Amino acid sequence: MYNGILPVFKDRGLTSHDVVFKLRKILKTKKVGHTGTLDPEVSGVLPICIGAATKVSDYIMEMGKTYEATVSLGSTTTTEDQTGDVIEQKYILPGEITAENVDLILKQFEGVITQIPPMYSSVKINGKKLYEYARNNEEVERPERQVHVYKIKRTSELRFEDKHCQFDIIVGCGKGTYIRTLATDIGSALQFPAHMSKLTRTQSGGFDIKDSLTLNEIVELHEHESLQEKLFPIEYGLKGLPQIIISEENIKAKILNGQKFEKTMFQQNIDDMVTMVDEDTQKVIAIYEPHPEKQDEIKPKKVFN
Repeated sequence: MYNGILPVFKDRGLTSHDVVFKLRKILKTKKVGHTGTLDPEVSGVLPICIGAATKVSDYIMEMGKTYEATVSLGSTTTTEDQTGDVIEQKYILPGEITAENVDLILKQFEGVITQIPPMYSSVKINGKKLYEYARNNEEVERPERQVHVYKIKRTSELRFEDKHCQFDIIVGCGKGTYIRTLATDIGSALQFPAHMSKLTRTQSGGFDIKDSLTLNEIVELHEHESLQEKLFPIEYGLKGLPQIIISEENIKAKILNGQKFEKTMFQQNIDDMVTMVDEDTQKVIAIYEPHPEKQDEIKPKKVFN
């Protein structure tokens, strides 16, 4: 039985669910889950939690992501990417826009920004996913959301072709950021219709694309009984949380039994979630959080028995 986190390289054309389904068959286990959906036409790293590691998938999703994208100015689409139908065009000729223009606009998208999720997305409104409304040609009001863009930078020259202008960007961002929407918003700021014509996720939850394995590589490693060596431990998926090292055996036992504690039991300030780590094994034995009603207490959120 495998336990750990496996960074998988998802090819274009596959859904995240396809990857999970295939891995369940390959590894012969149902305890497989992904950590954030990648659209079918997007490639890149998809961290997969296997076995006991499925308990930490939510925390991996909270960590940052990095994308490499191509922005195409000159037309916008129903889906905000290259897969949709063109709904607006405004042709661009060389000289109408410069790299300096683009760089100035990109700076406006650093920090906390406001986005409206695209109609073709899995965001739920009144219990129904937006793409279900879109497929029925129904328009619904979409609530604005705040997302965090840590970095955004142009990584290529401007390319003029077929009365369009394309350029590549790298984006580091937090959970819930739509790069498709970012591309169209960049276009609006430049006063041109735009869409995202290519996207690759290069980092997710602390995992890099260079460490990712293709499905074929996973099959080969599994057949040679060497796949476990490629899995990252559960602790890796929780590295974004502060740690409290536990050395006393009686405290370890109380933690494993799901006991609450006074905050004064520990030297660290506990204002948010923390991991309790066994000093001897360096394994995470639980995640604790402040008690919602008793401000001087912490309570277990997850215990790893």
